[in-house]
Amino acid sequence: MARFDINRSGEMEVFVRVVDLGGFSAAARDFAMTPSAVSKLVTRLETRLNARLVNRSTRKLQLTPEGCRYDEHGVQVLANLDEAERAAATPDSPSGRIRVSTNVPFARHMLLPVLPEFLAQFPEVSLDLSLTDHVVDLLDDRTDVAVRAGPLKSSALMARRLGAVKMHITAAPAYLERKGMPRHPGDLADHNLLGPNYVRASGGWPFCIDGVDRVIKPVGSIQASDGEALRELALSGAGLARLADFQVRRDFAAGRLLPVLEAFAASDSEEVHAIFLGQGGHMPARVRVFLDFLAERCRVG
Repeated sequence: MARFDINRSGEMEVFVRVVDLGGFSAAARDFAMTPSAVSKLVTRLETRLNARLVNRSTRKLQLTPEGCRYDEHGVQVLANLDEAERAAATPDSPSGRIRVSTNVPFARHMLLPVLPEFLAQFPEVSLDLSLTDHVVDLLDDRTDVAVRAGPLKSSALMARRLGAVKMHITAAPAYLERKGMPRHPGDLADHNLLGPNYVRASGGWPFCIDGVDRVIKPVGSIQASDGEALRELALSGAGLARLADFQVRRDFAAGRLLPVLEAFAASDSEEVHAIFLGQGGHMPARVRVFLDFLAERCRVG
């Protein structure tokens, strides 16, 4: 088992400074120590390493081959330690890679359009994006942040709410001309309802009928693995789909899709959260600034 010694870096720093300044006395002045204390510290280091680092038989500081190697590596180790501490203690300069998982509609309509802004603001950060409507395990998939829609299950994970997005039942004008406009949720039995096939999908389409909450399970000729595929199917006239407001607002404005049964689904919405590991001061700076960016630029509802 490797030995744990909190004084190792301190011993290394003193030895490297002795070499850099050319003697025990100069290093002692730099550290506000006595030359005797510095000499004892180097002796303790040699004892722990079981190797002579400095020849003390000459008036001039002379390193042994082992001392030269230790000094060379010590300079690099201390430089890496300084860099690690700066990176951890300077939230204004986040760096490193963030692994992000998000559902396809949120990525296409909310996240991807603003990512260049994030990368311009934090040029030392890189992103590894995984687009899927399936729920991922953050630990198993080594994911830093996952954007999820729908109710949260009880979990040890942390969550940051991005809002609640209004959901719409919608279809293309051509489909409605062919099959007719539904006037009541009961009319959906005569329509092709396009639904998702992923596990996290809710039990059905929620409606309020005569003051009573009801859920209708979408039954149709096509199921798809992500919400954006359902949108494309709706645009093509394949049937009715339940889609998020940020997916369809431009389609509504352009007349490519039309809302259906809005009076019965006025309260239909889904919570959207950014899920992540860790909390507070234990969160890497790169993850913290990314979550802040999501909360500011990717709010829904």
